[in-house]
Amino acid sequence: MWSVDQHLADILATVQPLEPIELQLLDAQGCVLVEDVTVPVSLPPFDNSSMDGYAVRVADVAGASEEFPAALEVIGDVAAGADDPVRVGPGQAARIMTGAPLPPGAEAVVPVEWTDGGLGEGPAGGMRARSLAPEDAEGQVRVHRPVEARAHVRAEGSDVKAGDRALAAGAILGPPQIALLAAIGRGTVKVRPRPRVVVVSTGSELVQPGEQLGHGRIYDSNSFALTAAARDAGAIAYRVGAVADDADTLRSTIEDQLIRADLLVTTGGVSVGAYDVVKEALADIGDEDVPGSGIEFRKLAMQPGKPQGFGSIGPDHTPLLALPGNPVSSYVSFELFVRPAIRALMGLTDLHRPVVRATLTADKALRSPKGRRQFLRGRYADGEVTPVGGAGSHLVAALAHADALIVVPEDMESVEPGTEVEVVPLG
Repeated sequence: MWSVDQHLADILATVQPLEPIELQLLDAQGCVLVEDVTVPVSLPPFDNSSMDGYAVRVADVAGASEEFPAALEVIGDVAAGADDPVRVGPGQAARIMTGAPLPPGAEAVVPVEWTDGGLGEGPAGGMRARSLAPEDAEGQVRVHRPVEARAHVRAEGSDVKAGDRALAAGAILGPPQIALLAAIGRGTVKVRPRPRVVVVSTGSELVQPGEQLGHGRIYDSNSFALTAAARDAGAIAYRVGAVADDADTLRSTIEDQLIRADLLVTTGGVSVGAYDVVKEALADIGDEDVPGSGIEFRKLAMQPGKPQGFGSIGPDHTPLLALPGNPVSSYVSFELFVRPAIRALMGLTDLHRPVVRATLTADKALRSPKGRRQFLRGRYADGEVTPVGGAGSHLVAALAHADALIVVPEDMESVEPGTEVEVVPLG
């Protein structure tokens, strides 16, 4: 038998990161950056107001209170986007909006709630719309509180400065990273594209959800689970409906899918039965002159997921992982082998989920087959993990109620309650 680590090492030695391409920002979401991005212009690019209020000189409002407000002449508005703001002199104020540039001469911003809003009454709750009250942009405003220099002012470069590194190579571009790239004026970015993963389930007994379930048939859950898992891992995933147990049909289906695949994943048909069509269809393909070409089928020292296949197929030697057909076996196999392969294609260096230690809480000892690494479903919280669904590998419902894998090493035949074990959280 092959060990889990040996099989994974062979996969990762074969799978190479995809070639970088230049993409528009929204098309690059979920992709991995391949070069450092520096800031061409400081953010914000100018001193601006963080409040709606009045731009003032500090000395003009020193000692101001509701009983003795400072009365200032309003000389105009400064709106966001203003390119020629008014100059504030002694005894003057400019009505200013959030995000607008601090006008020359002004040293701070007084929030409108600290003023009468130019209405000659008590503290204002806000500003009237300019279109309804254009006269509020001039006249007089009474300020009820003093401010310190630079109060309510966002300084130029307080977010990032020109020349700073905005993002480092290797960053995954999520919404905050896309926002930063847009804010510094980048319209495109160089990334490794998200891998295209095609999932093919096999088995003449499989029926698509929503169709009539006949005698001896089951619904195809694997293709849905693995496609969803591939998308969750960062791939663009395509699902192919169940292929019947016919070698020629399967080969034809896989050949048709090569045009849109950076990675192919099959599920089912890899064991030792007379109808294990994946082994029949793919065992003898490959180019003898190309190392690694073709599919090799192995038995791994693990449970569930003992039968596995891996290799490359087609003119571009597209990687193919052949997983077992049992739903839990295929999902565990995805986590161990397919997910790291997807992340390797993306160009990531952190390929694996983190492993934590947790105390086992169970009614009885967990039994494990000697010489095999076992992966059990569990619920993990607050440093404790509880098995879900027992030791059986055929419990599909257990997957929906588990959020972690409990790892039992090859050299342990049982694990007693209260023992500390390795846990892989799946969230």
